[in-house]
Amino acid sequence: MTLEGDVSTQTEVPAARSGKPRRRTLYRGDPGMWSWVLHRITGATIFFFLFVHVLDTALVRVSPQAYNAVIETYKTPIVGLMEMGLVAAVLFHALNGIRVILIDFWAQGPRYQRHMLAVAVTVFVIALIAGLGVLGMHMTERFL
Repeated sequence: MTLEGDVSTQTEVPAARSGKPRRRTLYRGDPGMWSWVLHRITGATIFFFLFVHVLDTALVRVSPQAYNAVIETYKTPIVGLMEMGLVAAVLFHALNGIRVILIDFWAQGPRYQRHMLAVAVTVFVIALIAGLGVLGMHMTERFL
């Protein structure tokens, strides 16, 4: 039971074999929910990258030597892998953002949201394979 004004994320669902209802959460792991979560995570990741990028770029005006030292720390395989993650984050965020815009502004959007998610994920995987292939070739030239 919930008190008046208490918001619960659980619903009463009758049990399969007994008369007693069991509690079940509303968050069931639907693909739409996971795309919502990933959209927020990728947005925060992109924001963090842009914040760091602006800071290290502004460093060139303060001290060119310090800027060069920071840039040298970026020339490592770990940062190369982080660049691959950034490409994946930007790609997913862009494709899912287009899907969200279509859901919001196209009259038939809510009806086709699952289909659009499947298309967005398919395009994401194809573009990610191509993009990571190019980045992988670049990284092998630079680090091997």
